[in-house]
Amino acid sequence: MVGSIEDVDTEKIEPLPEYYFDPTAVINEPVVEKSNGDKREIVVGRNVHSTCLAVTEPDADDELTGDREAHMASVLARYRKSLLERTKHHLGYPYNLDFNYGALAQLQHFSINNLGDPFIESNYGVHSRQFEVGVLDWFARLWELEKNEYWGYITNCGTEGNLHGILVGREVFADGILYASRESHYSVFKAAQMYRMECIKVETLVSGEIDCEDFKSKLLCHRDKPAIINVNIGTTVKGAVDDLDLVIQKLEEAGFTHDRFYIHCDGALFGLMMPFVKRAPKVTFKKPIGSVSVSGHKFVGCPMPCGVQITRLEHINALSRDVEYLASRDATIMGSRNGHAPIFLWYTLNRKGYRGFQKEVQKCLSNAHYLKDRLISAGIGAMLNELSSMVVFERPQDEEFIRKWQLACQGNIAHVVVMPNITIDKLDDFLNELVQKRAAWFQDGKLQPPCIASDVGKENCLCALHK
Repeated sequence: MVGSIEDVDTEKIEPLPEYYFDPTAVINEPVVEKSNGDKREIVVGRNVHSTCLAVTEPDADDELTGDREAHMASVLARYRKSLLERTKHHLGYPYNLDFNYGALAQLQHFSINNLGDPFIESNYGVHSRQFEVGVLDWFARLWELEKNEYWGYITNCGTEGNLHGILVGREVFADGILYASRESHYSVFKAAQMYRMECIKVETLVSGEIDCEDFKSKLLCHRDKPAIINVNIGTTVKGAVDDLDLVIQKLEEAGFTHDRFYIHCDGALFGLMMPFVKRAPKVTFKKPIGSVSVSGHKFVGCPMPCGVQITRLEHINALSRDVEYLASRDATIMGSRNGHAPIFLWYTLNRKGYRGFQKEVQKCLSNAHYLKDRLISAGIGAMLNELSSMVVFERPQDEEFIRKWQLACQGNIAHVVVMPNITIDKLDDFLNELVQKRAAWFQDGKLQPPCIASDVGKENCLCALHK
């Protein structure tokens, strides 16, 4: 084929311009305040317009010469090469990049759209509802909810799962107050803003887990209104798991009966990992929770953003309405939904099963402990929550190093999320480079490692004061 990617010699092609943020590109606002009172400018990415790939009109003879096809093939080949390089240095975000969906390539020629309710066929016949409902049944079993008692759908991302779960809570309790810990995902507070809900932020423990004593005290101040609670099954930065049983206990102690609260569990990453950790508490609909959501592109390893949202069937009628145009019912956030995503999820669940996921979870936790122990041995403060594969450590001093390894940072800390594709060899490469860089950063004694005691606890900080 003229101009195919296979025809292009990628070894002779210069890499595409760097699409990730430039460490020299900073803005003056907003500014975050560090624990010692100093100000830190937020490093942001450069405007993509400066490096975008423009869309240009084809020349009149392009169909004859094939020049346009060859040019596009060349661009895609260079882009693929850049993706391979960036995937090698991917540590800071919770995406499982270890997958092979070659068997599904035959479906890419179809526009698959799961309009409306997953359980009701619409007039649009090119859908994958049979795969979607199969995936939903699998997750309903995982969280112990019978087929005739649940409703759910495959969302476009984890944020949509949170938006839907909190919306269901708002519809059940129109005057309810949303409670969420300060370390909840930003989408929870986005939901409060979108739905114009009163939202109360609850303090957290140093682990990142919700402070249930502060939660109870805030509940007592608002006993006249129902409570809608976001419970984190793994926080964004520290991977902390809120104690669901203790949250329920504090609600009951504050005088909230089960018909006066709604709990949404945000399990974006660890919601699928925790069921396979023997010592972990259970997230189950046998407890008085209203909904659970997880991301499909994180631990599962789906190549496109997606998620799973499950709620009790009794709650969904408040949201749903019949749509004649579709010949179906709609109770989702979005209208059109990616019909390919359920097939990718179905494929992985069938291929791995419970035992496959359990094996991967054990590998991730083991490698996370390896990383934490090696960081501490190198004199670098680090923390790892008991039920997490997210290793928190002192923020590197070099923004270029942060960009290379795609680390997620907040204040004086950064983290590595150990996923199934993160091998010991990759962790060793990262650690060896970090130790080498760190020696250069602190060699003259003018710069000292940051104190991260307020972020991870004194026992996990190895600064000059707490070493």
